[in-house]
Amino acid sequence: MSYQSFEQVLQKCHTEEKEFWRVILEDDMAERNVSEEDSMEHMRVTWDAMLLAAATYEGNLNSSSGLVGGDGRRMEEYIHSAVTESLCGEYVDTCIAGALQMGESNACMKRIVAAPTAGACGVLPAVLVPYFQKRCKDTDKILKAMYVAAGIGQIIATRSSISGAAGGCQAEIGAASSMAAGALVYLQGGDCTQIATAAAMAMKNLLGLVCDPVAGLVEVPCVKRNVIGTVNAMSAADMAMAGITSRIPPDQVMDAMKEVGDKMDASLRETALGGLAHTEEGMKIAEKMYSSHKNC
Repeated sequence: MSYQSFEQVLQKCHTEEKEFWRVILEDDMAERNVSEEDSMEHMRVTWDAMLLAAATYEGNLNSSSGLVGGDGRRMEEYIHSAVTESLCGEYVDTCIAGALQMGESNACMKRIVAAPTAGACGVLPAVLVPYFQKRCKDTDKILKAMYVAAGIGQIIATRSSISGAAGGCQAEIGAASSMAAGALVYLQGGDCTQIATAAAMAMKNLLGLVCDPVAGLVEVPCVKRNVIGTVNAMSAADMAMAGITSRIPPDQVMDAMKEVGDKMDASLRETALGGLAHTEEGMKIAEKMYSSHKNC
């Protein structure tokens, strides 16, 4: 992508009176030398894959490690339970369930859309699929929101990183949450500046998030962190729509994320040598899995 900053995209939006998604769409057309129809069709295929992944979740499946599986089903059962009224409400709980389900599907080796990564695959569909099903049955508008998300993700990847090994989980769940926040603002009718603001606030809330997968697997705590990224995106989007702004400009927020990631100890960047992976229980799980693999 030719844009390396939110400032560049916003300047294009303002000077040419174009929406955020349109600027990113035209950039994709120029970069890949494709027509608008071809670019939109590619995004439509991605959206269809997200919908299919959400629809084909299997709550009875567990990952090969046995560490994750079934929580997405449990969350759905809780939503529809008449025994306890949830704190978040049905809509937010549906998004939570979606995040769990997509993360579990990834761990169970099912087909997902890595947006921006497999470890953070649950965030964007968790906000987009329920929105589509319950609020806006407009595929074209969802596709435009996905261009918004794609543009945000590319800026983050260019200025910083979307790799847990390079920048910790702030680079994966943080990036996914920023992408989802911006997409939601667009769907809610926000302008280009509010989109960038939501992306910045979502990332600020997750600065310093470490990547510490137990036994080196993208399962614990990764699946549940998709939930945090999802709810964080929704709150950031609502704040932006309320007119709340980020005191730190979006590009500087992403630069700060890179600085934090560069300073993060290697044990906290996907090596499974620190954090939750290095707890007594985490090491016990890893040893058990290593022994089991060794005996195979």
